[in-house]
Amino acid sequence: MVPTDTILRTAVESKCDLIGLSGLITPSLDEMASVAAEMERRGIALPLLIGGATTSKQHTAVKIAPQYRGITVHVKDASRAVGVVSDLLDEQRRTELGRDLRAEQERIRGAYAGRSERPLLSYREAFERRLRVEWRAEDIARPRELGRRTPDVALAEIAEYIDWTFFFTAWELKGRFPKILDHPKYGAAARELYANGRELLDRIVREGLLTPKCVIGFWPAQSDGDDIVLYTDEGRGRELTRFSMLRQQATAAEGKPTRSLADFIAPLDSGHPDWLGAFAVTAGIGAAELAAAFERDHDDYHAIMVKALADRLAEAFAELLHLRARRDWGYGADETLSLGELIAERYRGIRPAFGYPACPDHTLKRTLFDLLDAPSVGITLTETCAMSPAASVSGLYFAHPQARYFTVGRVGRDQVEDYARRRGMEVADVERWLAPQLAYDPRDR
Repeated sequence: MVPTDTILRTAVESKCDLIGLSGLITPSLDEMASVAAEMERRGIALPLLIGGATTSKQHTAVKIAPQYRGITVHVKDASRAVGVVSDLLDEQRRTELGRDLRAEQERIRGAYAGRSERPLLSYREAFERRLRVEWRAEDIARPRELGRRTPDVALAEIAEYIDWTFFFTAWELKGRFPKILDHPKYGAAARELYANGRELLDRIVREGLLTPKCVIGFWPAQSDGDDIVLYTDEGRGRELTRFSMLRQQATAAEGKPTRSLADFIAPLDSGHPDWLGAFAVTAGIGAAELAAAFERDHDDYHAIMVKALADRLAEAFAELLHLRARRDWGYGADETLSLGELIAERYRGIRPAFGYPACPDHTLKRTLFDLLDAPSVGITLTETCAMSPAASVSGLYFAHPQARYFTVGRVGRDQVEDYARRRGMEVADVERWLAPQLAYDPRDR
């Protein structure tokens, strides 16, 4: 979100040793490549560090490093930055690191080129190979209550649904909970971390230091091609909004369908009325202030832990709200799943989030947030569609028994152009938001 010129001008004026770029959301990926290209153009010969939630070693090698002759290194996690920077500031180790990096990135580019050359189906053919559901009334449930609502949920109840495995992952301790507590190598550190995390969580719940908020709703819906149309009422005479979805185009094994989330909603001409759910939750209200209070006391450990716990609470909130949604929808009324079974998603239905593999376009969050009026409960979007507070989760609810998660993967120019038309967007804007999914170079017109 900082302009390229500001970054590079500051680096030169301040006589910086390195430049680090961090991106939390898809558009950042293109910006990073632009910064690298501009560094090359200006002759800035500083090591370039790439990090953040949307980045990867592959993307760095394929899209960013070729723009710049200097060292470009992907740093997987902030905790690794110290070691990388130490190597880069030592002249001999920097030379060795640069040589090894270039060789590895060349290998990654070669492997990627092999995959990216696999042919795609045309968008028309992909649509013809779509998942064809046999629509039956007994497989479609009507939600008990339609429209939007904002239930109150106690923080103490949300905390019961935390998946602690990812709490440890955030601290670079790999292993499933609770087995990690007895790990021969990490067990002692894991037990100490868990005790400290539980102690802070208990305080947060007891003193109400974080405020959970949510909004949920259900609407009459039908699919129209690869769009999901929501209606103002069950008469389905007036359209409320629509979510345009992307479809897999990669060649699949014979008989295997190419999927779109629209496949899981009954088509207009099916004769079966259907419904779609939507939600947004946050457990991050108050997290920034609490973390800042620890930082003022020079307690970075607990400041970081606040953010990690807020993230886990947000995911737990999404799990709990989905459980309630399935019960409200009726088809999940008899569920008796344990927490482990919930975490393993042993239930019917899915809750995909925008920006993730089945629906990678972050801009659809704007449609979702307008539908839910999410800002009214304190959840907003930045100009790049990142949620604020960061400890927030949002998405859609699909109830059909055949609904499954999948990865859209690479898409061709024909689908991008059709998608832009359906969204009412310029093709170039769609290409910018879907940059990691493109099976072509937008510059090749």
